[in-house]
Amino acid sequence: MDDVIVIEYKNTTVSVGMGLGVVTRFNTLEELVSPYGSDNDSGSVDLQLSNLEGIKKDPSNADIIDSDISDTPGISQKNVTENVTHSEPEGPPGVIIIERLINSIQDYLNGDQKGDLEKLTFLRSLSSLSRTLPFEETTDLFIHEHLSQILDAIAMLIQQEPLHSLFSPVRQEVFIAITDLSYQDINLLLGSKDRSDLFSGLIKSIITLPSIKTLNILQTVMPSGQYNTESLYRQTFQAFCEMLQCLVIQDPHLENLDQILEHMEPWLQSAKDHERERATTCMSQILGCLSRHLNLQPPLQFQKLGNLVALMALLCGDPVEEVAKEAAEGTHYLLHITLRLKRITDKRNRQSLKEAMKKCKEFLEICSIKQFYNNPFKIVQVFEVFLSPNELVQFIVTTLDGLKNLKHPCTQQSAGELLVTLVKSAETRFEKISDIMGAICVRLPVISHPSARQQTMSIVSLFISRPKYTDVVLNHLLFHPIPFDRHLAELWRTIDVDLPSTTWILWRLLRKLQKCHSVDQDKMEYVAVAATDALYEVFVGNKLRAAMCRLFPQLLMALLIQIHHSIGLTMSDISIPNGVYSKQERISTSTPLSFAMQATKTLLLRTACWYEFDTMEKKKGWNLLEGENFHLEGVSLLASALLEKHDILAHKVLYLLIPLLNRGNEKHRLTSAAFFVELFQSPLAKRLPSRYTITRLEEWLHHENQQFRVLSLKGIDKLLCHHQGKEAIKGMIPVILSSLSETNERIVLLSISILQSLLDTMDFTTLKTTVQTLFSLFSDVRPNIHLLALHLFGDSIKMVKRKDKKGIEGQILESLIPLLLHLQDEDDAVAKESCKVLTICCQFLKWKLPREVYNKDPWHSNSSGIAVVCKFFEQKCRGKCNIMMQTMKYTQNHQVHLRRAAVLFIGLLAKYMDHSELHTKGTEWIKDVLRPLLHDSEPSVRIIASQALYRVQKADIEPEPRPVVCWLRKLFNYIHN
Repeated sequence: MDDVIVIEYKNTTVSVGMGLGVVTRFNTLEELVSPYGSDNDSGSVDLQLSNLEGIKKDPSNADIIDSDISDTPGISQKNVTENVTHSEPEGPPGVIIIERLINSIQDYLNGDQKGDLEKLTFLRSLSSLSRTLPFEETTDLFIHEHLSQILDAIAMLIQQEPLHSLFSPVRQEVFIAITDLSYQDINLLLGSKDRSDLFSGLIKSIITLPSIKTLNILQTVMPSGQYNTESLYRQTFQAFCEMLQCLVIQDPHLENLDQILEHMEPWLQSAKDHERERATTCMSQILGCLSRHLNLQPPLQFQKLGNLVALMALLCGDPVEEVAKEAAEGTHYLLHITLRLKRITDKRNRQSLKEAMKKCKEFLEICSIKQFYNNPFKIVQVFEVFLSPNELVQFIVTTLDGLKNLKHPCTQQSAGELLVTLVKSAETRFEKISDIMGAICVRLPVISHPSARQQTMSIVSLFISRPKYTDVVLNHLLFHPIPFDRHLAELWRTIDVDLPSTTWILWRLLRKLQKCHSVDQDKMEYVAVAATDALYEVFVGNKLRAAMCRLFPQLLMALLIQIHHSIGLTMSDISIPNGVYSKQERISTSTPLSFAMQATKTLLLRTACWYEFDTMEKKKGWNLLEGENFHLEGVSLLASALLEKHDILAHKVLYLLIPLLNRGNEKHRLTSAAFFVELFQSPLAKRLPSRYTITRLEEWLHHENQQFRVLSLKGIDKLLCHHQGKEAIKGMIPVILSSLSETNERIVLLSISILQSLLDTMDFTTLKTTVQTLFSLFSDVRPNIHLLALHLFGDSIKMVKRKDKKGIEGQILESLIPLLLHLQDEDDAVAKESCKVLTICCQFLKWKLPREVYNKDPWHSNSSGIAVVCKFFEQKCRGKCNIMMQTMKYTQNHQVHLRRAAVLFIGLLAKYMDHSELHTKGTEWIKDVLRPLLHDSEPSVRIIASQALYRVQKADIEPEPRPVVCWLRKLFNYIHN
């Protein structure tokens, strides 16, 4: 066996060894340099594998090494010769050389002086030593024991290399050493975080170098005198490409290709032209080498085919010509690889796969690489059929990243058009739609170009318009913080689909809101608020106006019900799913009610319901809707306005509400009922079967919830106003009469109004009961109730037939004094109505009231007039009713006017009462009522109480007056005698 001979010429080191041929490293300006991949060289480079394959196959090459460790410029020939010709120790010459290489590597790893000479010596020793690995166990043991140190040393070398210049071959030697080790199955770049970091550093060190033009300028400004910068760059870049090729052809499972793409992807999308060109050239050469030496074996680990196809497609449309050409060539190679790949991995129907491959092969035979150049859409058409659902998602996500390239608008345009083309071509084969939506939402804030944003959002429109994907898209878009940020709001507003799809999309969004109203929950569901905000944004965008008009009844009712559910809630009352808000995001201070209100207002405006909107504004309807106790009144106001101006829409709502009245939770039913009842004013309501109107109203009349009873009475009142169902409603009179005792003023007023409409249907018994019940309301402190009760009382008396007068006379006599006293009521309307009813009662009794009754002056200022009135009623009622007791009830009335009038009336009444009755019963019971009034808070009451007490006492001590005999009787007695 011959030793390796090291021959050094002037500035060139040549290593000659068996089986390797000659390996030459050119280091100076005078060197002739073979072409390498560069910034403007798109030629494909492939490894020459024959020599290395020969090493592995031929055991006679056991001692073949490359001992050119001393070819660094600056080392004298003498020193090198001494190193080579030095007397060798005993033993095989190959072992001696290996020992020298190991010692050289150890010296570097353990030494402190690490200049360029030491670095190059270390790297070339490592490269030479790696070639002995298949034959020397010592070498293998040494490298594996020191692998961690070697990794750290190479990482430090790369860190020390400047990124802005190239004056030394250190990078080149690093790439060569890693390549040599890779061929011996020693992986320095993949598999762990440290190795991955080293790989990233290597890629960055070569890709981020300035362009060739800049490097040449730097050499002119800062000449090193040793290297031709352009030649050195080409050698370095070539070594880098060969290193990457070595990684992929050594891996039949394509796992290394997957990791290489992960590291190269950012550079393939770089905004700098020369960086993107270098990365594209590397990728093209890798694919070319792989396609020629493809030896796939399952299991295949390449998981980024979709990413790679998208990247190559974008690069085929790159504005830089060299980039586009390299990408077109690489895409052509990628298609060959994909065909082989899918034969092994694709589990689809073999016949369809066979047809797809046949079509693809025909394309390859007919078309050249130029078909992909500046034609990225051809790539979509060819590759789409081979991409799995996961790979389709990868394609879209990677293409979306292309939309962030702000420097090249044409790249953005290509990316947007690629997205649209792919989605339309493969619309039925997508599976992970939520991942695509997530990618769009994340990237939308950084896509600033108007056309790029529009194309991105059009993808959302394409997916959401497909019934298969609608719910998935909606679910994802709703799972975001509210109120939606400006990007997501723009996404909702720009949803633009074909007319048939508009109703479907809006309906699905509406259903998500409606489902939240079906049951009572401790907290409102987040989707209810999010869907409400989404509806608002859709309304503002006005792209789905036709669907808004078509679904107006459902939308309006859903939003009104949402308002009812939202009253009084804050965002803390919402059940917010985990993951919606990040730790850095603050939950909005907006309330669920504000979202529902703005959506409702916008719906009215977008559907041209101007009158309804103005009515709500002028009559404070929006405030009513927001109020917990007045929400149903706001709903009624809106329903009334809608019926007045847009009766067709109101009728649609009416028919919609019939099945809704018994659905959902209580708030859902209440809001629906309030709107439904208000529409009874419509002539169309007459056509509704009674089971939908009267029967339902009767059920609500017995409901335990007071609001349902109010709505029932309101509905009955409206039906009677339009002369509907009087006979059927007649049977509800007993329940309505019992409602007069309710504390709710609204219920009492509505009951009185209904009884007013039913007077002509009442028999005497019902009429008498009504009069008795109404009399109990004379003392009601609520003026409206008192006034209506008086009015109905008077009308009821008018309805009594002659034959029934005796049966109701007693009740009328009981009402006279209350009516008389209320002539002094502080409410003028009550006083006036009391006068009218008093007149009716007296006419019923065939009494003629003294004219003093109609005097409007206060009683205490007209004592003579009131004395006449008092005397009249005392004489008329004597023996029929106890008017003193009736009067005493008003001495404790909250109104000063009524207390004063009652006290005055008691004093005068004592004067005109029957003295025999007065002496029989005594006056203490009257005095007991008057004495506390001496301390009344009102001075006038105290004074009049004192006067009244005096009159009572005087009446008590005065003798019974003798009967007065007229002069004619005296005359008759005298004649008789």
